[in-house]
Amino acid sequence: MVDIVVITGGGRGIGAASARLLAGRGYGVCLSWTSQREAAEAVVADCVALEVPATAVRADVASDSDVAALFAAAAELGTVAGLVNNAGIVAPPRRVEELTRERVLRLLDVNVAGAFACAAEAVRRMSTARGGAGGAIVNVSSRAAVLGGPGEYVDYAASKAALDALTVGLAKEVAAEGIRVNGVRPGLIRTDIHASGGQPGRVERMQDGVPMGRGGEAHEVAEAVAWLLSDAASYVTGATLDVSGGR
Repeated sequence: MVDIVVITGGGRGIGAASARLLAGRGYGVCLSWTSQREAAEAVVADCVALEVPATAVRADVASDSDVAALFAAAAELGTVAGLVNNAGIVAPPRRVEELTRERVLRLLDVNVAGAFACAAEAVRRMSTARGGAGGAIVNVSSRAAVLGGPGEYVDYAASKAALDALTVGLAKEVAAEGIRVNGVRPGLIRTDIHASGGQPGRVERMQDGVPMGRGGEAHEVAEAVAWLLSDAASYVTGATLDVSGGR
């Protein structure tokens, strides 16, 4: 059977770029989406054109039933062999004293609890201790986890720091069960997440502070994701790779 990679938030940005790249390398893909159905279906069409199985499922990672349905759909396509925990949200810039509990809890529910739920489902299906064939998980973090997001996104940065901790802890937990767990920390990447947070020109405004002097592209992060999923990274687990132009 074809190896299937589940990609949350796969209809846009890094998720979409990862899906297209992985499909070109022979993986089947199962994408989740929440609000941009047409974009997700366009990614699926591109993947199917590469002669691999692909589907898009409306699934909010903050819902356990949606996560279960997402993985069930993936299993119908082939053997679930990979997960890209990419779904994430950000809110408009605020200082910490301006944050509401509602905003913080919603962000943590998607960015952290959702990633945990997807990782748990992936482990249940991939662990050799449970009859699976092994696999790999890649968590899409952010350089904000290290930089802290002061004056803008301290809550988002904290959620990504939690994702980094998940990467390390889960990697050690399932290493003997045939599952590798790694992460990528994108820097200033041109995706629409900035617009969703109320800052459509953020990359252009901040890119002069990047040592390489430019913002990054989604496909550059996708290359790191694909490598970490591949057998070329067979002895790599518990690691997080910065894809940030030196930022």
